[in-house]
Amino acid sequence: MKIAVVDYGMGNLHSVAGSVREAARISGANAHILLTGRAEEVAAADKIIFPGQGAMPDCMAALQQSGLGEALSDALKNKPFFGICVGAQLLFERSEEGDTPGLGWFAGTVERFSDGLTDAAGSRLKIPHMGWNTVHQTQPHPLFVGIPQDTHFYFVHSYRFAPADPSVVLATSSYPDPFPCIVGRDNVFATQFHTEKSHNAGLTLLSNFLHWNG
Repeated sequence: MKIAVVDYGMGNLHSVAGSVREAARISGANAHILLTGRAEEVAAADKIIFPGQGAMPDCMAALQQSGLGEALSDALKNKPFFGICVGAQLLFERSEEGDTPGLGWFAGTVERFSDGLTDAAGSRLKIPHMGWNTVHQTQPHPLFVGIPQDTHFYFVHSYRFAPADPSVVLATSSYPDPFPCIVGRDNVFATQFHTEKSHNAGLTLLSNFLHWNG
């Protein structure tokens, strides 16, 4: 089984690839993990992991310049696909960050957190939302096996998913109000948080993905 971790020149890609290799080791998955920026290797892979970090306009520009956009759009149609952080935001139609069009796999937009957010005690919340936060599963999914309800995952983001179809929301987090943090449909699963920074919980998600047939 070939797993392509998509390299489009941005983000902590080697950390993601290292986490996927560790997930394969601990779960016994027979997987060849390839960090690649070549469209033909993405097309030849059995499963796709699409990480991202940084500004969405820069990420979309890198995809277009590299020719990976078409390969990713094709993979979304028929392969198990895991999007992470900006790699998940890019799956929506448009982001408020730079008014940037995405790949359009999910209907809806990506919106910036409002300024002036406060917690229950009235203290101001910083943007970006950064650190550990609980993830509340709203629908069952094969990738949640072994992950208790309200497990903590690690977030770094200023923008959040705003899907047009609430049925694609698989889990929420709160800052301070609930927001979608995992979305999915059919063969596609995408998280706002960073699996590679989420220790054992992140490795469990990746392990489940390696054994998932989509």
